Amino acid sequence: MSDFPTPGTSAELPAEVDVVVAGSGAAALTGAYTAAKRGLRVLVLEKTDRLGGTSAYSGAGLWLPGNDVQRRGGVQDSVEAGLEYLRATVGDRTPADLQQAYVRSGPELVAFLERDPAIEFETMPFPDYFEAPGRAKPAGRAICPAPLAGSELGDRLAQLRPTMNADKFGEQVPRDTLTHGQALIARLLLAIDATGNADIRTGCPLESLVKVDGRVVGVRAGGREVRARAGVLVAAGGYECDGDRRQRFHGLPTGDWTAAYPGSNTGDALEALEGVGAGVDLLDEAWWCPATLFPNGRAVFTLGLTAGIFVGPDGTRFGNESLPYDRMGHILLDRIHELGPDVEFWWVFDSRTETPPGIVSPVPDKEELRAAKLWRTADTVEGLATEIGVPAVALRETVDRFNGFAASGTDDDFHRGEDDYDRFFAVGDGPNPALVPLDRGPLHAVRIVLSDLGSKGGARIGTSGEVLDTDGRPIPGLFAAGNSSASVTGHVYPGPGTPLGSGMVFAHRAANAMHAATQQPVSDAARG
Repeated sequence: MSDFPTPGTSAELPAEVDVVVAGSGAAALTGAYTAAKRGLRVLVLEKTDRLGGTSAYSGAGLWLPGNDVQRRGGVQDSVEAGLEYLRATVGDRTPADLQQAYVRSGPELVAFLERDPAIEFETMPFPDYFEAPGRAKPAGRAICPAPLAGSELGDRLAQLRPTMNADKFGEQVPRDTLTHGQALIARLLLAIDATGNADIRTGCPLESLVKVDGRVVGVRAGGREVRARAGVLVAAGGYECDGDRRQRFHGLPTGDWTAAYPGSNTGDALEALEGVGAGVDLLDEAWWCPATLFPNGRAVFTLGLTAGIFVGPDGTRFGNESLPYDRMGHILLDRIHELGPDVEFWWVFDSRTETPPGIVSPVPDKEELRAAKLWRTADTVEGLATEIGVPAVALRETVDRFNGFAASGTDDDFHRGEDDYDRFFAVGDGPNPALVPLDRGPLHAVRIVLSDLGSKGGARIGTSGEVLDTDGRPIPGLFAAGNSSASVTGHVYPGPGTPLGSGMVFAHRAANAMHAATQQPVSDAARG
């Protein structure tokens, strides 16, 4: 049994442990579990009053090619195919050895985690996001945690960050069965607690890193310095909630549209890392996605847009609306950079459904959106154009042209419906199920903004998650993973589960490196 204080209490922090982990998302908890399972004493520091971070909101897909879970599920895949695909999509934007470390470590990580009775995965059909060599067809290569009874978590259930619907929008969401991100965080917490080697604290943000003679030797948190004999792992998210950084790095008007819990990921980790000389990269990037804007000023990730079109202020389409969310997000970002941060985008659809076509959770209240002027309706195309402030002639031409594409089955402008991903969510019954005509009045438009699943830039890392300084040299004792590090995937989002999968891999590798350092034999000279 551990002699740590009761998990989550406000008892005084210990003066020294083996490993300090900042954050409690999937990457942080994977690193904490790995270190604790190896016998190291671990302190986990979570800024907010709940555990799980944005990972607890997620679908919890993990992109880890060639693992045993895929084989059990009959998915044909290999590490080599995954590497080929990653290299084809990411190119040389990130180091080849970093890409190799990510993909080659995936199967070992999955096997390591599943050796614990609390952790179980299953396959998750979801196509890779690019047509490129090595792509897994037809249904992708993602895996996800198996569902878990909420009662299994015991007292920890109250500490687990709820689903986004409950946490940000006040819905009553049952917790009898935990799925997706809820299940992933819950399973990791169960595994960590079973080691008896971890102390998990909430309401305890990382204040700074302590560096002595070039080495990071601990942290300041809770007004106290905690030394870390083996090292510090920073996996505390990014800066997506910080409005100033969003304007400076991304050119966006606010930090309110991100998926993260308000006020959580405000750049504390980035500031601490830069404070000890960490080199940074990809600060202009995020894991982008279109989102439905809600009356409370927040935005909700909108997936699987199937029966409608995007239009900008000129009333015309500007991309394949069925693209994977990050790819469409980059198109929206380019338009914002071109037209300014106040540009408005609308999702235009007809009356085939009572809600906007696509997976929006929570489902928006139509009347609340209308009252906030975020949902507009008109009997004609021209009337809708007036409602959303776009040229009527242009919107009429756009709708007529798109309806012609739906009739023919070919999108001559943006090739919608030609890719496996486009067809994955398709609902139409015409010659191309991804092309559904807009011909059932009245017509509607819902306001769409650019959101994200988290920022993507952070500390540059090496193959064991070691943080590199501005000259590319490792900072001893310091590691980073997840959205506190610059992503191994550079400017692209290759497939479902890349953010969580890569974060978990490098946190695992970091913990292994810290454990290995504690096992180094003492030299004859050191013995005297």
